[in-house]
Amino acid sequence: MGNALASETSPYLLQHAENPVRWLPWGPEALQRAKDEDKPLLVSIGYSACHWCHVMAHESFEDPEVAAVMDRHFVCVKVDREERPDVDALCMDAVVAMTGQGGWPLNVFLTPDQAPIHGGTYYPPEPRHGLPSWRMVLDAVAVAWRDRREDIVASLADAGRRLAGGAGLRPADAVPGAALLPASVERLRSGYDAVQGGFGQAPKFPPHAVLLFLLARASDDAADPDERAQASAMARQTLRSMASGGIHDQLGGGFSRYAVDASWTVPHFEKMLYDNALLARAYVQGWLLWGDDGLREVAERTLAFLATELRGPEGGFLAALDADSEGVEGRFYVWTPEALQEALPQAEADAAARWFGVTPAGNFDEGTTVLQDDGPAPDAAARERIRAGLLAARSQRVRPGTDDKRLAGWNGLAIQAFAEAAAALGRDDLLEVAREAAAFVHRELVVDGRLRRTWSHRAGGGAGPHPAVLEDHAFLLEGLLALYEAGGDPAHLVWARELAAAIEERFSDPDRGGFFSTAQDAEALLVRRKEVDDAPIPSGGASAARGLLRLASLTGEHAHAAAAEGWLRLVAPAAESHPQAVAYALLALDEHHRPGREVAVVGPEDEREALLAVVRERLRPGVVVAAGDGQDPEDDAVPLLRGRTPVDGHAAAYVCEGFSCRTPVTTPEELRAALGDRGAVI
Repeated sequence: MGNALASETSPYLLQHAENPVRWLPWGPEALQRAKDEDKPLLVSIGYSACHWCHVMAHESFEDPEVAAVMDRHFVCVKVDREERPDVDALCMDAVVAMTGQGGWPLNVFLTPDQAPIHGGTYYPPEPRHGLPSWRMVLDAVAVAWRDRREDIVASLADAGRRLAGGAGLRPADAVPGAALLPASVERLRSGYDAVQGGFGQAPKFPPHAVLLFLLARASDDAADPDERAQASAMARQTLRSMASGGIHDQLGGGFSRYAVDASWTVPHFEKMLYDNALLARAYVQGWLLWGDDGLREVAERTLAFLATELRGPEGGFLAALDADSEGVEGRFYVWTPEALQEALPQAEADAAARWFGVTPAGNFDEGTTVLQDDGPAPDAAARERIRAGLLAARSQRVRPGTDDKRLAGWNGLAIQAFAEAAAALGRDDLLEVAREAAAFVHRELVVDGRLRRTWSHRAGGGAGPHPAVLEDHAFLLEGLLALYEAGGDPAHLVWARELAAAIEERFSDPDRGGFFSTAQDAEALLVRRKEVDDAPIPSGGASAARGLLRLASLTGEHAHAAAAEGWLRLVAPAAESHPQAVAYALLALDEHHRPGREVAVVGPEDEREALLAVVRERLRPGVVVAAGDGQDPEDDAVPLLRGRTPVDGHAAAYVCEGFSCRTPVTTPEELRAALGDRGAVI
């Protein structure tokens, strides 16, 4: 029996379909074969844009002799971590516990009952830099399983308990108080890089969730001025530093996954949908908060990158762009002085070299340079000519590969980014992108009333077999609520309510609160986990909590808020000690503690839009908005709009708290005053 990956639709699995290894995808066949043959599982996990995954595949998995050893001693399983985040999380937790570090490629040896024996990340073909060779690891695990199997199995008796993640946490008696929010800002300051922005040293990842939390705290007029100043300084410096660094594609827009250094100079060049969707939100919010047009430009260029480079013809968003082209990391993106001169007239080439820091020595491999916005910039017209000329030249290069699967949750992140940007920037074209993505997910990924995780055009196209996990439901819930608030289509709110019901019915933990990462009827793994940390994206539980809180504000249904509070109680200890790890939960907590305000705007469209623009002209965490003409029967599907009518034929805004609303206002000036002064309710 040979390699079984050729019929898969994951680009990552298909990259390994020609390996001499007898790979199986994760599933019942692989698990049963391990039991029948009494062999450990060798589970190798990665993703298509992972540079070191490609390196290890070329060095080891394409070697027939190494493949023979793998197949002789193990049942070999390939996993796309983006298709199966549940399997990846279990194995990653095991490796981090064993070695103190994780990453991809992730190579884990499991018993036939899925308990972890041994694991690590990248292994070279020969011993190097203190690492054993892959062949040495294979032989050592095979000998241990042959000679010490009983001891190994006995030592793993409580592996499920140890790998339960947040499922082992006991909730606090109450939701953390508001005092935790400024305390978290202060704790974040202790790890902040005041020179380069961001947190920690190399490698440095874009701290999306932390930025969104800091932006919320910086926008809170009721917060202590010193806290607001600290939050504002950390967020603004980080956004600016990333924007000027090599992690930001200075020509085509968008951000790479992380920088290998502390100064954001040299990235790991893969571009992920989730990074760019989350960062687009942060840059839009930064512009709303400070009026910094440079941040708006970065946001719009990031959204343009997503809309042109990571969107399929059917409207769905693709997962990622690879780091490599022609087998070399970063080749597509880097420049030399000679390449600039070939692409541009001499004067513009010289200006580009000064602007982007291109020198003969370079800052990357073999004298090449990753472009940075760190020199004297030409005027606006010259900047546009330089970018256009360099993009035209770059378009002639061999492009990086694309991971073209569509993931439900990541599309939810993109929907939210485009919807929030459309509302803030007043751009209907961005709203249409969000609508098309939502329509794609609903049309293609809801099968028999249940959400699926993946979709591919390969093998005839269609939804994959993997059921959606918590993050898919939660990210889509947030995205649909943002889309409803931006566009006003009640159908999006109806779907959001269906997703919320699924989260509460199929993912909730009635005993300890919070949400499991997989549904109650999903495939049983070694243990059913709760993912608490925002790594590398917001945790599904934190996103669910924020979405449910906002849905409760829009509908007045307190049960949603109670479910969200269960997650906040569960993560309370982590929030107190490790705010960077649970920053998205802190964002939800921030909104939980704000005086909730609901704004209903009804009346003729042109007047209605003028009032809506007031709501959207500032960053207003915790404020939700619903709009309609006040006469359409469909408005009754939106609880916040029921009974709200225009005033003397003119558009009116109702500012409410807990659905108790003040006297409606009809002018932008009156609405600004109403939003700034909560006043008495009627």
